Amino acid sequence: MKELKIGKNDAGQRLDRFLAKAVPLLPASLAQKYIRLKRIKRNNQRVARDDRLNEGDVLQLYINDEFFDTPKEENAYLTVTAPKINIVYEDEHILLVDKKPGTAVHPHDGAEYGKTLIDHIQAYLYAKREWRPREENAFTPALCNRIDRNTGGIVIAAKTAEALRVMNQKIKDRELDKRYLAIVEGTPKPQKGSLKGYLFKDAAKNRVFVTETPQKGSKSCETRYEVLKSRNGLSLVECELITGRTHQIRAQIAHAGHPLLGDGKYGKLDKRFDRRYQALYSYKLTFCFTTEAGGLDYLNGKSFKVEKVDFVQEYFGE
Repeated sequence: MKELKIGKNDAGQRLDRFLAKAVPLLPASLAQKYIRLKRIKRNNQRVARDDRLNEGDVLQLYINDEFFDTPKEENAYLTVTAPKINIVYEDEHILLVDKKPGTAVHPHDGAEYGKTLIDHIQAYLYAKREWRPREENAFTPALCNRIDRNTGGIVIAAKTAEALRVMNQKIKDRELDKRYLAIVEGTPKPQKGSLKGYLFKDAAKNRVFVTETPQKGSKSCETRYEVLKSRNGLSLVECELITGRTHQIRAQIAHAGHPLLGDGKYGKLDKRFDRRYQALYSYKLTFCFTTEAGGLDYLNGKSFKVEKVDFVQEYFGE
């Protein structure tokens, strides 16, 4: 329990507005709940959220210590009272989540604290008491892979230190098969093939450029693709990442003359279609370990996928 004494400059404020400033990590909905449960009192008496505070009042706060920390990226999960995640698969080591387009994976992607995928995952595990940050010396649940903010699909979260170590190594060694669904303009030819080239990143413009020959600072990139269906000047394509570069699929397929539907960065927005995000989804993940995986060996050979992708339903009726 902590006590806060109301000084002259804080007098006259409503209780809820004072708490928002004094305990910024405590969500408003949780503060209201604690007021109702009498875990927040004034002068050891029941208090209402809209009561005005007086100079000399003493608030008794029966609130977990972590809510009194300074707000920062590492504790943003505390601001999430109702975690919203779409779980594809979960066990004691990993969590596979279907990230929706428009959601940032980390706060440094330009999103506010408490609104990113990792915030909601950590809040979910914290609420289940599977993760107790006050009892952990070093480990924090973390994402093993990233997906662009405006791309949807499966993201892997590690719930244990061993899972994080093993999964990061498997991703580095390319022992995971990741498949994407995309809708592109036109029909790529041949129907099935491989796009190869070199990718150069321009950090200032936050975009990449594809060239046929190596350039200074460029990296090789390869994307395999297969046209599944074509209709109304659009094609549904499955893509397989052989390398995993920034914006690889978006840049390579646009370089080949078939930009993603809705991708204004690497193509031109088609006015016939009203899309907020590019039609790209990491819909299928297969664990295909070729080396020992320790406590995660049970995942070898298992495959998981998002059964319904919105743009496939919208443009190809499936």
